Amino acid sequence: MAPPARRLALLGTGAVGSAFVARYHLLQARGLALPPVLWLANSRTVLKAGRDLDAALALAAAAPLRAGELQGWAEAEALREGDVLVDATASELVANWHPEWLARGVNVVTANKLGHGGLLARSQAICEAQARSGASYGDGATVGAGLPLLRSLRGLVAGGDRIHAVEGVLSGSLAWLFNHYDGSRPFSALVAEAAAAGFTEPDPRVDLSGEDVRRKLLILARAAGLPLEIRQVQVESLVPPELASLPVQRVAGALERLDAPLASRLDQARALGGCLRFVGSFDADGARASLQVLPPSHPLAAGAGTDNRVAIRSDRYRDQPLLIQGPGAGADITAAALLDDVLRIAA
Repeated sequence: MAPPARRLALLGTGAVGSAFVARYHLLQARGLALPPVLWLANSRTVLKAGRDLDAALALAAAAPLRAGELQGWAEAEALREGDVLVDATASELVANWHPEWLARGVNVVTANKLGHGGLLARSQAICEAQARSGASYGDGATVGAGLPLLRSLRGLVAGGDRIHAVEGVLSGSLAWLFNHYDGSRPFSALVAEAAAAGFTEPDPRVDLSGEDVRRKLLILARAAGLPLEIRQVQVESLVPPELASLPVQRVAGALERLDAPLASRLDQARALGGCLRFVGSFDADGARASLQVLPPSHPLAAGAGTDNRVAIRSDRYRDQPLLIQGPGAGADITAAALLDDVLRIAA
């Protein structure tokens, strides 16, 4: 008896979720075989998708706000073994469900970094549930927006290589900001532009605080076999205390508080003949992320736009690191990475 056909559920109807639906239609039109989207949900509602996915997306986006946390996604539509759950949220609560779904044989495809980029116990539970059930965990969209970064790192480890260090510009939003910041415009103006373009998290302080880079370092380090705890990643925040303490609805009007500190850092970099880059790295001694002055000849000083640029040093790549580079931010790129994993599972 043939197994039941796979079905797909989409969690999250914001910028990434909407871009996912648009690309889903595009790939369908190209004749690619994709599981049908049975339902979609956000923090306000759970809807049957039916034949008109766009109409369901619009209804979900327009649903009234509800008090309390996310609704009953896990059980509402009785996800079954072989189905594909796409997590296009940044929700801690949803990430907590990843091990449970995997244990039931439900495949999880995620742009949510908190699965492997949050609590170590949750990351380990994901691996254990995946090993027991055989379900797939597609997280290529969590670091590098689908660049062959996690895949390369895991492939090296599976092949017996030992990873000595990973260093990189891991935030597409911070890459864009410091590729454009030359002093001709206030730093706050660039942050507002990056947020409007969808390069930052909805609250740009997540990027500017280094928390996004912390999560990505945890994901990469754990993929390389280093079971780092959150507290073991030392992070420099670019957010001054008076901006960090504001409620999210007041952040956009207070971004100018970034300008003086960043102008000073730019002057220091120019005095040293270098450029500013926000660099994350890990090795056997731990992990760290900070704003650094790099000489123009440094491998991580190159790149443009939202490019991520990552250097991997291992037994195989000891003298000359393996460099992986490409666009690392944007809803469309993230959605494409999610669908890459969906197609891999569907095949």
